[in-house]
Amino acid sequence: MPDFERPPSLSSVVTDHIRSMIVRGDVSLGAAISERSISADLKVSKTPVREALAQLKNEGLVTIVPQSGVRVFTLSAREVREICAFRQVLERAALELSMAEDPAGLLRDLERIEARMRQVLAEGDVRAYLGFDTDFHMAFFANCGNSYLQNAYGLYAGKIAALRTHLADKPQHTQLSLAEHGRIVAAVRARDVATLVGILGDHIGRTQETYEIGIEDISVA
Repeated sequence: MPDFERPPSLSSVVTDHIRSMIVRGDVSLGAAISERSISADLKVSKTPVREALAQLKNEGLVTIVPQSGVRVFTLSAREVREICAFRQVLERAALELSMAEDPAGLLRDLERIEARMRQVLAEGDVRAYLGFDTDFHMAFFANCGNSYLQNAYGLYAGKIAALRTHLADKPQHTQLSLAEHGRIVAAVRARDVATLVGILGDHIGRTQETYEIGIEDISVA
């Protein structure tokens, strides 16, 4: 008997909608989110909206303060350092495991994604570029063969993607990011793990520096 895919629950649909709004920059960091407005826009009751916001709180994308309301996250300089340290540890582990488990599959995925990144950026579609940037890093986990790493990173992937959107406004950040992704692909192709780990560390390190330079922008968003 064939397996039938269950349709997503209403709360998961609402969660995906609000998450996408935050990741794509449709609502600014620190902005208020209205349960009533979301309910009206999506034509749903407040219950799935509240369930969605509770899930997004677990992902670090919103803060919920009783009697005050819901706001999109903001970051302190310390939190920037912590999330970049989190990325350094997990992405390096996933990349090293991928190189050991399935380097050919990793290379295939990264080459395909990098080609799309170059294409959409040449077309001036920064929003699409940012989506592929997230896909690029998620490919480390898709090929590592470790579901615990995948789940740990996946919980905060939306928050990391939202920060990419914020950084896209910084001068030259996207062009530098694309060049670094190209160097990662070249190192995977060469099966040079030591160089690969170094490039990834520099890539995330530069991102941290860019976050910290603009931390006042984040704080007042």
